[in-house]
Amino acid sequence: MLNENIKTIRKSKGLSQQELAVKLNVVRQTVSKWEQGLSVPDSDMLISLSEALETPVSTLLGETVVKTEDDTLKAISEKLEVINLQLAQRKTTRRKMIQWSLISLCAIIVIFFVILLKLESPYLGWNYSDPETAVLGVAFHSLEWLFVRIAPIILVGAIIGIFLTWKKE
Repeated sequence: MLNENIKTIRKSKGLSQQELAVKLNVVRQTVSKWEQGLSVPDSDMLISLSEALETPVSTLLGETVVKTEDDTLKAISEKLEVINLQLAQRKTTRRKMIQWSLISLCAIIVIFFVILLKLESPYLGWNYSDPETAVLGVAFHSLEWLFVRIAPIILVGAIIGIFLTWKKE
């Protein structure tokens, strides 16, 4: 909500991200991150942002009722805390999605290895005098050869990724 409000109010005032950044003595990328919801301004910067956009802090934070007592630093810090909690939850959700994707990738690789071991490369016993059979046999052999050499590297990388995304609760 805060990110959309900053962007909407900035555009309604006819300011570019760069112009707003200059008013606030920050880099343009900071304004861009605020507008994308990747970060939030701290309470002092929120007040400066409010002054630069000539808009009450409560409006930036999404309140429709304007009360002067809501513009206290305590109220602002409480709202920023809620926003930070939401960002932390989003980060946790992403981390869990990545972790489960890596676990699934490991399982798929192991299952494929088991299948290859059970099949014992049946194409090695084929009659390669027929050109179509020869091409098909070479294709199967190439895929198996490539998988056996690349899959362990991917498996190790995925396992490392799982441990890196593992967070004790």
